[in-house]
Amino acid sequence: MEELIRTNDMVMISFVEALLKDAGIEHLVVDQNMSVMEGSLGVLPRRILVVEEDIAEARQLLIDAGVGGELRPEGA
Repeated sequence: MEELIRTNDMVMISFVEALLKDAGIEHLVVDQNMSVMEGSLGVLPRRILVVEEDIAEARQLLIDAGVGGELRPEGA
Protein backbone atom coordinates (compact mmCIF):
# COMPACT_ATOMS: atom_id res chain seq x y z
CA MET A 1 0.00 0.00 0.00
CA GLU A 2 1.10 3.55 -0.68
CA GLU A 3 0.47 6.66 1.36
CA LEU A 4 -2.00 9.01 -0.29
CA ILE A 5 -2.29 11.72 2.36
CA ARG A 6 -1.10 12.45 5.90
CA THR A 7 -3.05 14.96 7.96
CA ASN A 8 -4.39 15.90 11.38
CA ASP A 9 -7.55 17.32 9.78
CA MET A 10 -10.36 14.88 10.58
CA VAL A 11 -12.72 16.66 8.17
CA MET A 12 -10.20 16.14 5.34
CA ILE A 13 -9.85 12.48 6.27
CA SER A 14 -13.64 12.03 6.18
CA PHE A 15 -13.87 13.85 2.85
CA VAL A 16 -11.11 11.79 1.24
CA GLU A 17 -12.58 8.57 2.62
CA ALA A 18 -15.97 9.48 1.10
CA LEU A 19 -14.37 10.24 -2.28
CA LEU A 20 -12.46 6.96 -2.30
CA LYS A 21 -15.47 4.94 -1.19
CA ASP A 22 -17.71 6.49 -3.86
CA ALA A 23 -15.05 5.71 -6.49
CA GLY A 24 -14.76 2.10 -5.29
CA ILE A 25 -11.12 2.53 -4.29
CA GLU A 26 -10.16 0.43 -1.30
CA HIS A 27 -8.23 2.32 1.32
CA LEU A 28 -7.04 2.11 4.89
CA VAL A 29 -6.76 4.85 7.51
CA VAL A 30 -3.85 4.14 9.84
CA ASP A 31 -2.51 5.73 13.02
CA GLN A 32 -6.02 6.46 14.33
CA ASN A 33 -5.31 4.67 17.59
CA MET A 34 -2.20 6.75 18.21
CA SER A 35 -4.49 9.26 19.95
CA VAL A 36 -4.45 6.94 22.96
CA MET A 37 -0.67 7.29 23.10
CA GLU A 38 -0.65 11.06 22.59
CA GLY A 39 -3.54 11.84 24.94
CA SER A 40 -6.09 12.70 22.21
CA LEU A 41 -4.42 16.00 21.35
CA GLY A 42 -4.55 15.41 17.59
CA VAL A 43 -0.83 16.05 17.25
CA LEU A 44 0.02 12.89 15.36
CA PRO A 45 -1.27 12.81 11.78
CA ARG A 46 -3.39 10.01 10.37
CA ARG A 47 -2.46 8.45 7.04
CA ILE A 48 -4.69 7.18 4.25
CA LEU A 49 -3.17 4.30 2.33
CA VAL A 50 -4.28 2.96 -1.06
CA VAL A 51 -3.20 -0.19 -2.87
CA GLU A 52 -0.45 0.44 -5.40
CA GLU A 53 -2.64 -0.44 -8.39
CA ASP A 54 -5.14 2.30 -7.48
CA ILE A 55 -2.77 5.06 -6.38
CA ALA A 56 -2.77 6.95 -9.71
CA GLU A 57 -6.58 6.92 -9.86
CA ALA A 58 -6.83 8.00 -6.22
CA ARG A 59 -4.36 10.86 -6.74
CA GLN A 60 -6.28 12.09 -9.78
CA LEU A 61 -9.54 11.86 -7.84
CA LEU A 62 -8.18 14.16 -5.13
CA ILE A 63 -6.78 16.59 -7.71
CA ASP A 64 -10.16 16.70 -9.48
CA ALA A 65 -11.87 17.32 -6.12
CA GLY A 66 -9.63 20.33 -5.49
CA VAL A 67 -7.61 18.87 -2.65
CA GLY A 68 -4.51 17.87 -4.59
CA GLY A 69 -2.42 20.03 -2.28
CA GLU A 70 -2.96 17.42 0.46
CA LEU A 71 -1.29 14.65 -1.54
CA ARG A 72 1.99 13.17 -0.39
CA PRO A 73 4.79 13.54 -2.94
CA GLU A 74 4.98 10.62 -5.34
CA GLY A 75 7.41 7.98 -4.17
CA ALA A 76 7.56 9.43 -0.63
